[in-house]
Amino acid sequence: MTEDSSDDARLRSLGYQPQLNRVLGLFANFSVAFTYLSPMVGIYSLFVLGVGTGGPAYVWLTWLPVGGMLLVALVFGELASHFPVAGALYQYGKFSVGPRYGWFVGWFYGIALLVTVASVDTGVVGYVVALGHNWFGIDADPTSHVVILVVTVVLLAVQTLLNVTGAQVMGRVAQFGAYVELLGTVGIAIVLAVHGFHHGPGFLFSTQNVQHAAGNPLGLDFHGNWITGAALISVLAPVYIFYGFESAGDISEETSDAGRQVPRSMRMALLGGGVASFVLVAALLMAMPGGANPVGATVKGGGVPFILGQLPSWLQDVLLLLIVFAFFSCGTSVQGAGSRLMFSYARDGALPGSAWVARVHRRFRTPVNALLAGSVVTALFVLLEFASPTHDIKLGFLTYPAHTNALVSLVSFGVSGIYLSFLLAVVGAMVARARGWIPEGRFRLGRWGWPVTVVAAAYLVAMLVNVVAPTGLTSPRGYFNLDWITLLVMAAVALVGLVCFLLRRPGRGPDVAEPAREAAATPQR
Repeated sequence: MTEDSSDDARLRSLGYQPQLNRVLGLFANFSVAFTYLSPMVGIYSLFVLGVGTGGPAYVWLTWLPVGGMLLVALVFGELASHFPVAGALYQYGKFSVGPRYGWFVGWFYGIALLVTVASVDTGVVGYVVALGHNWFGIDADPTSHVVILVVTVVLLAVQTLLNVTGAQVMGRVAQFGAYVELLGTVGIAIVLAVHGFHHGPGFLFSTQNVQHAAGNPLGLDFHGNWITGAALISVLAPVYIFYGFESAGDISEETSDAGRQVPRSMRMALLGGGVASFVLVAALLMAMPGGANPVGATVKGGGVPFILGQLPSWLQDVLLLLIVFAFFSCGTSVQGAGSRLMFSYARDGALPGSAWVARVHRRFRTPVNALLAGSVVTALFVLLEFASPTHDIKLGFLTYPAHTNALVSLVSFGVSGIYLSFLLAVVGAMVARARGWIPEGRFRLGRWGWPVTVVAAAYLVAMLVNVVAPTGLTSPRGYFNLDWITLLVMAAVALVGLVCFLLRRPGRGPDVAEPAREAAATPQR
């Protein structure tokens, strides 16, 4: 039996007929996961927050989320190997605990994916405008709502078109994006080293006094505490980067030998992203200007663009092009993963309009309607960019800060929602083990299953609390989560999800896959 026929046989044993095109190999599957994680997008967006809250020593905090998420990746790898079905976290929760539980796991994950596409596509606008100015002399305001909307909608349309034309095209875009990520991280680190660092390796172990209000360039006060203060907030910069590896499981039904390759892709994307991120951040830190206050000068100058401004202008233009494509490929991969999740829901009859959403294009064998529906929702999220109050708004016991647009508030759910859905999926794996589930996929944790799963859950709980805990707008954490806003958005998403759940009543329709417990007990041949 060939690998593809074995994959399809496993899919049928779980209650599904193969509908998508199984054309992705290991590198393509890895590339989708790696470009979603995207070290470039994360670092170029969050460097100022990391160094501004933790100083140069924040680079070492990279390994905390990498290590924690590696445990999560091991748990997901075991689930993906046993349940190689499109929709990943939704399916893991459904088969581990039950359809209703899985529905909410996937709901939080799916909304986070749609929000992430909106965040990534709006985040690239400044770089597109800069490139347009340098190459074509076009002057546009990157903060203009109209400019943001036009650029984002054009990007979203191109991403949707590419994703509609087939998984192979999505894989090719992601593969090229993986090479771009390598050039934009390790390549730029080498260029900075050749150009000349202004600091030695010892600089990476210093905090530059950012734990004190007088020395913090963002005006934050950690009362002199780095480990128990500044580090807890600074670690959120890499925490906001190291996820996305799980998208390798979203495209399982389009990957050959998925039971073996998907777990490998998850680990490779996470570890590769960790190494690339550490190398680039370390190089950027050592390339910061000298002087009495290098962190303050860098933060005031705008972060990464300020550091790279010392490079030749032609090289800066090349870098701008790499950054634009990194954002583009990241958004394309996230959209592709999200559409497979939506398709997986609809195929189970778990969404309103499931029959329409679940349709697969006859020629391209892609969930075209799921892609279109997801792009419409993403565009609606982008419109929230226009909602930005000019003054503080009092909402009972909390304050919505002035000049904070609604999209920024929603983007905070892009991380908290991911961590919540990850935690629910890992808890689901624990429930399945307690019920006697024995993994039968190509990748198994064996006797390490319980300890790895428990520690992974503990990490997710700790970081979820660190992300959402409301401590006041004037506190350092408020710089990230806007006090109660992130938690409030999470509650609102849960409420909307409950309404959708009650409207469709998933788990009762005739097109739901076989009962979760039976599927969990089905061995893989």
